[in-house]
Amino acid sequence: MGNCMGFSDVCNRQKNTNIRWRLPAVCFVWQLSMIVLFGVFVRYNEESDTHWVDYRKEKNITSDIENDFYFRYPSFQDVHVMIFVGFGFLMTFLKRYSFGAVGFNFLIAAFGIQWALLMQGWFHSLDYTDGKIKIGIENLINADFCVAGCLIAYGAVLGKVSPVQLLVMTLFGVTLFAVEEYIILNVLHAKDAGGSMVIHTFGAYYGLSISWVLYRPDLDKSKHLNGSVYHSDVFAMIGTLFLWMFWPSFNSAIADHGDGQHRAAINTYLALASTVLTTVAMSSLFEKTGKLDMVHIQNSTLAGGVAVGTAAEFMLSPYGSLIVGFFCGIISTMGYIYLSPFLEEKLKIQDTCGIHNLHAMPGVIGGIVGAITAAAATNTVYGDLGLENTFDFTGPFNKRVPTIQGGYQAAGLCVALCFGIGGGIFVGLVLKLPIWGDPADENCFDDEIYWEVPEDEESVPPVLAYNNHVIPNKNADISCEVKNVHQGAHETHMNRILFVLEDISTLNV
Repeated sequence: MGNCMGFSDVCNRQKNTNIRWRLPAVCFVWQLSMIVLFGVFVRYNEESDTHWVDYRKEKNITSDIENDFYFRYPSFQDVHVMIFVGFGFLMTFLKRYSFGAVGFNFLIAAFGIQWALLMQGWFHSLDYTDGKIKIGIENLINADFCVAGCLIAYGAVLGKVSPVQLLVMTLFGVTLFAVEEYIILNVLHAKDAGGSMVIHTFGAYYGLSISWVLYRPDLDKSKHLNGSVYHSDVFAMIGTLFLWMFWPSFNSAIADHGDGQHRAAINTYLALASTVLTTVAMSSLFEKTGKLDMVHIQNSTLAGGVAVGTAAEFMLSPYGSLIVGFFCGIISTMGYIYLSPFLEEKLKIQDTCGIHNLHAMPGVIGGIVGAITAAAATNTVYGDLGLENTFDFTGPFNKRVPTIQGGYQAAGLCVALCFGIGGGIFVGLVLKLPIWGDPADENCFDDEIYWEVPEDEESVPPVLAYNNHVIPNKNADISCEVKNVHQGAHETHMNRILFVLEDISTLNV
């Protein structure tokens, strides 16, 4: 795809990263468009409108506590933290791209939730009596879910695209997400409470396909910045811990009140715990000296939460959740060790954050686990009412049985893959045009291209920098490097002292 499919003359023009007019124009025009569209289409739903009092009386609701806000808002808070803090800080591992990681994550999410409320509203919350989208707390959660798919895709192109490209990518990503979500959840009637298929599989393959189209053959020119330092990995670990702690809320946020939501939180909690131990074991096992690789701990420890998402509210059983987490820890860690280099060298997919290992493979596993678990559901385990309630076998779907449901679950996974890959290739071709202010190969992974960056209080010698996302074994020659660093620092201090003494002697003369 590096030749841009015949448009190489257009696509290979000299890069111009001055976005002074492009970025403000896109932000102002799109935000004004959101204001107009919200003014025309969006209204409060019956539980957030002042007519709630009338609605409560009409439905014989005895207390305000039955308003959905009190059921969903705690989960919304957790999901919101994951989107803005968890995803943002998880991507701060790059030594010179922390502003871009957190700042552009903020930008994508802020625009994405507005566009998602509209797109998802037209598909799910449109009141045909007055043509208005009625929103409440559950719409806010679903908008965050939609944005999560775009933030996952961002991980694949982290440090290689401009903020204008990210906004365009989000515009198309949210649109594609809303369509594939409607097909999977409404047309196929598949269940996907934690979004293994709808969010993670779609978002990952959307980002990977874009990265494939935007392949940079000379990205080695920025190799010295495509890695982490000690403090950047610590900040990234903050993102990991926020995501790990709140993932049970993510997977259970829109599950059915009562047992469904309760079960989803338990299954996710157990899968995540199992993944941590497996990841640590695999990381230590495949390092020559048995030391742990921080990139595995930052990412693979979350894979269980991704994989258990589709089946989160099913009767997966506690030990089943542990099994899912166990295998995801193995597969995700092995992906970072072996698959990431293969994808870049052979398939020309430059995946900055390794989203293939954290989201794509676990997402597919989650879809498969969901299909098998649904197909294996029985009256003995669920009960007649339990089957009806868990899989929503009501209305036009009241004749559906678990074996058929399993087939539709598998079909949902295929839809997510098709939309992710096909949509990503199309959007990648759009982003390939030289009008978006993307950086040159030698300027990738550097905040200074798009941010005012303060000077460091003290410079770190280049030899201290390491890239734990690329180097297979970092421990072999570390002692020599440290020795050279200390020797260089000592010589620098001695030269400064001699220089000062010379100045003093000159003044005395």
